[in-house]
Amino acid sequence: MKKQTKGIIVAVFFGVIMLTSLAAGALIYQSPPQTSTGTPADNFPDVQRAQFCGTGSAKSNTFVKEYKIPTECTQPLAITTDPQGNVWFAEANTGRIAMFDPATETFTEYENPTWPEGARSMMWGMDYSPDGTIWFTDEAHDSIWKFSIQDKKLIRLNYPSEGDSLPQRLEVVGSQIIINDFTGNKITFFDVAQFDEEIKYFSLPSPVENSVTSDFAVDSNGNLWYTNWIFLQGGVLVKYDQRGYSASLKNSDENSLPLFEFLEVFELPPGLSTPNGVAASSNGKIWLADTSSSFFFSFEPENESFTQYITSLPTVSTYGNSSGLIKTPVTRPYWIEVDKNERVVFNEQTANRIGIFDPSTNSLIEYQIPSKNPNWADCEQIDDCGLAQVFGFTIHDEKIWFTEWVENNIGVLDTSIPLPFEVDIEAEDIVLKKGAQTQINVNFVPNSISQTISFVSASTAAFDDLSVKPSVETIQLNSNEPISITIQVSASENALPGIYKVLIGGQTDDVTISKYLTLQVVS
Repeated sequence: MKKQTKGIIVAVFFGVIMLTSLAAGALIYQSPPQTSTGTPADNFPDVQRAQFCGTGSAKSNTFVKEYKIPTECTQPLAITTDPQGNVWFAEANTGRIAMFDPATETFTEYENPTWPEGARSMMWGMDYSPDGTIWFTDEAHDSIWKFSIQDKKLIRLNYPSEGDSLPQRLEVVGSQIIINDFTGNKITFFDVAQFDEEIKYFSLPSPVENSVTSDFAVDSNGNLWYTNWIFLQGGVLVKYDQRGYSASLKNSDENSLPLFEFLEVFELPPGLSTPNGVAASSNGKIWLADTSSSFFFSFEPENESFTQYITSLPTVSTYGNSSGLIKTPVTRPYWIEVDKNERVVFNEQTANRIGIFDPSTNSLIEYQIPSKNPNWADCEQIDDCGLAQVFGFTIHDEKIWFTEWVENNIGVLDTSIPLPFEVDIEAEDIVLKKGAQTQINVNFVPNSISQTISFVSASTAAFDDLSVKPSVETIQLNSNEPISITIQVSASENALPGIYKVLIGGQTDDVTISKYLTLQVVS
C-alpha cells in the first residue's frame, strides 16, 4: 500500500506536468518487454521504447551541445559536477552512476551490483561532497546512495521512512547532507561523518498537515527555506533558523525544546500553486519556481513581499497542438538555482528550455534545447516537435550541464557564447489607468550578425487585463544597425489594480532574449 500511495501522489505532482502521467508509467513498468535487447530498454515494451528511451542522435545548436549516453535507455536524471569539472549523473533506469569527462568527451558508467533487476527509480537529488564522494537519492527504494570516486564503489543507505516517504532533492552543506522528503512531509539532516550502519539523523516536520515538502535552499545566514503545499490548494514558504535551534539545543534537552519556535511561515501568494524549486541569493532574496504555470517568484524577507515574473510562451514546436485542444500552453519552471553571478537559473520543463534571469539587468534569456521527443507532446504528423524532459541541471562556472530524461542524453549550455542581439526598453516603469494605453519604444541591437527575429511578449496579469501590440511582428536586423519598434501597452476597463511584470523581447530558433517592464494599473 505504501508504494501504491506514493505512485498516486507522484502522478499528481509529476504527471500533471506531462501529457502522459506516471500512472500509465507504473503499468508500463510492470509489463514484460516484447523483444529482448539485453539493454535497459527491456524495462519497456516495444511500443513504449521511443517514448522513454529516445528518438534520435544527440544534437547541437549555437549555445547547446548534447552527448548521447553509450548505454541505451538509461534515463539520466540527477546531475552534479566535481571540482575537476567532471560531470556526474544518476541513471534512473539502471541504478548506476555515470561520469562524463568534458576534456575527452567520454563516459564512464559504474555498475550497481545490488540494484534489483528491472527496477526503475526517480533519482531527483545529487551532490558532490568534499571528501570525494557523490551522494544521490532513490525514491523507489527509500534509499540514499554514496559513491566513492576513489574506490569506485556504491553503498546503499536506508532513508528513515515513516509511512509514505519520497527522498527527493539532496544538498551537501558543510558537514551535513540535507534531503527533503516529498511525500513524507519533512526535511532530514544527516551528518556526513556519521554515516555508518547506524545512521544518525534529525528530521524537521512540516508545519502544514497533509501537505508535501518540496525543494529547499540555505541562505547566507544559515537559514533553511523550503515549501509546504497541497496540490492546487496553496501552501507556505517556511524559514527554519537552524543556527538558533542548534545554539539553544546546547542548553536544553532536545525533547523539551519547542522546534516550531524556530520556524517562520509565510503564506504563498495567489498564482503560486506548485512551488517545486527553491533557491536563495546572497542578498537574502528567495526564488521560487511554479510548475503549474509559466511563473517564477521572488520573496523579499525584509518586507515579506512576493514579486511575480513570467517566462515567454513556449514555442509551438514543444507542444505541437496537432489536436487543437491546447488553448493555454505553459512552460512549467521546475527546479531553480542561483549562480555565482547572482543570476537565477531554472528549467522550463514543457518549453524545452533553460531560462536565466539576471536581476541586475532585468533581463531573461531562454535557451532552446535542440532534442525533442514527440511522444511527450501533441505532435502527430508534426516534424521537429516534442520534449526532451530536461529535469536535472547543475551549474559549473559559465556552463550549465543538464540531463534529458527521455532522450538518453546529457547536454551543456555555454552561457559565455555572445548573444545575437540585445533588447533595450525605453521605459521600465509605467503607471497606467484602467481603460488607458500608452506607447513605448523598444530597441533591438544586433551583435554583428544579420538576422530575423520574432517579437515576443507576456505579462503576469490575468484575464487578458493587459495587452501588448507591436508595430511589427517580425524584425529584420542588419549586422550593425539597431532597429526601434513601437509597442502599444493597454489596460482593459476591467483590469484589476496592481503591479505587474510585462516581458518584451525577440526570439530566434535557438534563444529568446527579453526584458521586463513593471506596470502599475490604477483606478
